Amino acid sequence: MLKYVYGRGKGAGPEGDVGTGPWIQGMLRALLTTEGGLRTAMHHFGHQPLTGAQVQWGLEHLSLTPASIKELGAEGLIAPFTLSCRDHEGGGGVKFQQWDGTQWTVLTDWIAPDQALVRPLVEASAAKYAQEKGITPRTCP
Repeated sequence: MLKYVYGRGKGAGPEGDVGTGPWIQGMLRALLTTEGGLRTAMHHFGHQPLTGAQVQWGLEHLSLTPASIKELGAEGLIAPFTLSCRDHEGGGGVKFQQWDGTQWTVLTDWIAPDQALVRPLVEASAAKYAQEKGITPRTCP
């Protein structure tokens, strides 16, 4: 990033932001949008302007393997995952970090959530929200 983007005067913000938490989050959002919403959808629907439904399909069929994450240059920033209509988390692996006063230090490797504990809580919360807002939950194919 520093060599090919900022080194060529193409950076979109302060060079000192590169590598910070908010910067990494922005890069990961861009990666997910590009790889899922665009590349996956275009691979399936053809190289054409995409509809919102097609972009959603792409996101719901995104799979990032360790090899594809490495190829994208995002190794260590995101855990491998596969998204679906029923699982927008894709496994939801997390790392724990600690602030030492000057920087974040990663304390763990990727940790998978306890889906048997977490998923029923997510489902109950979503159902309650849908009921309160009068929303009909989407049915996955």
